[in-house]
Amino acid sequence: MNFISILYGLFLLSVLIIYWLVAQHKLRLWVLLIASIVFYTSLQIQYVPLLLALTFINFRLGLAIGNNNSPSRINIYDLDLQIYEKQTQFFQADWNSRRLQLLWLGVIINILLLLGFKYVHPFINFFHDDSTNSPLVSLKLIAPLGISFFIFECIAYLVDVYRGAPAANQFVKFAAYKFFFAKLISGPITRFHNLANQFNHLNLPTADVVTEALWLIALGAVKKSVLADRLGIYVDLCFGNLQRAGSTDLWLATIAYGFQLYLDFSGYVDIARGSALLFGLVLPQNFDFPYFSTSITDFWRRWHITLGDWLRNYIYFPLGGSRRGLQRTCLNLMIVMLIAGIWHGAALGFLVWGAFHGLGLVLHRLTHTFSDRLESLENFWHKPLGTIAAWLLTQLMVFTSWIWFRLPNLQDSTLVFKHLWGYPADTQFAQKVYVEALNISQYQLEILLGMIAICMAVIYYFNRQLKLQFNWPVKLLFVLPCFYAVWLLAPEGSLPYIYFDF
Repeated sequence: MNFISILYGLFLLSVLIIYWLVAQHKLRLWVLLIASIVFYTSLQIQYVPLLLALTFINFRLGLAIGNNNSPSRINIYDLDLQIYEKQTQFFQADWNSRRLQLLWLGVIINILLLLGFKYVHPFINFFHDDSTNSPLVSLKLIAPLGISFFIFECIAYLVDVYRGAPAANQFVKFAAYKFFFAKLISGPITRFHNLANQFNHLNLPTADVVTEALWLIALGAVKKSVLADRLGIYVDLCFGNLQRAGSTDLWLATIAYGFQLYLDFSGYVDIARGSALLFGLVLPQNFDFPYFSTSITDFWRRWHITLGDWLRNYIYFPLGGSRRGLQRTCLNLMIVMLIAGIWHGAALGFLVWGAFHGLGLVLHRLTHTFSDRLESLENFWHKPLGTIAAWLLTQLMVFTSWIWFRLPNLQDSTLVFKHLWGYPADTQFAQKVYVEALNISQYQLEILLGMIAICMAVIYYFNRQLKLQFNWPVKLLFVLPCFYAVWLLAPEGSLPYIYFDF
């Protein structure tokens, strides 16, 4: 069931009617859970039992970790105060140790499942020749859709409970949170307690909330179908013919892929957030104009925000964050970004991509520390010329790093980097791509990419600088034209969401 389809619209409308007609809170959770299972069944029915079992395991582990009562009872009347305090400290330390063991058990179960589906087969192939008839080489598991997001949410929940947050006391509430179809496949990564509190205070959406939801769904559909999928056609043609594409073509494809990735993923999140609003739920924002960042640190505050928050809260801070000196901070940043790269996939290109961003974060931290000691350098970064230079350096790094992200096979990505300067295009390539496939010239494509960038800049200026947004009647006015544009301009056979692979 595709988000951008008539079938999804009918599904969403049907579930909403049943959901709001049901008065009891618990029954609404059951409606949401059953609808979400139906949604996932339409995509991968074979993994529904596995995800349900994993949900139950994490639910039970959360209950066990969240039980703060000491398993042993001490009768204070039978002991003097000093002995009582020592006994209490002993049993509390023992129980905290058991809670930590339960936490590690849950984390290991979740990580092993993720490793088994996403990394075992590539790891085996790395050490075996593909020409052999080994059954290990021929073994290939198709990972469940959204397994990475699913696992990260489970780990976050267990850690939060261990840190003192209350455990879920109703399985249906925890399962409805885990399976909520709007965020199930590609996020945004949402913490249980955020959504659980909203489950307890569900209110029928007002007219302005419904309008905002429809606007987000329509906007997300335009981003995905009209813009991202159109750009994706060119990206696939260029990166699928590396030997024939010229340097200019590869640069355009790199920029186009950066736009495609952002529009594709943010379009999905817009539809997810809009769908959630209709159920009286607010999902976290996942993007905040990331291509207007003036440092790689700022980029990671604005790009895939929920993943960045997860990495900070559950890896960076436990490693010590920035509290243990500059060298340890730089090491922690590199470890976090290597994990981010591995999370996206098992290919070496993702590891290089993570290392590249980790190096960028380290260099920014060193530059920031050095600038604090030189007032002239610190002042330069706050001047217009320094801001522009910082923005250009950041975007050059971000967009070139997408090459490893799009082509995680190092042989292919290395070839792109070699051909970025002074490599002529095959004459037949221009005919096939620009004339026959796209029906536009290379110059017109450059103008199109420039127009997309200008539109982003205008929207950024009105939102962030002037703090202006459309009011809800204007948004409602644009909803139908947006859907009409999708029906009219979307290419035949829409491309799958990019983050479905992660």
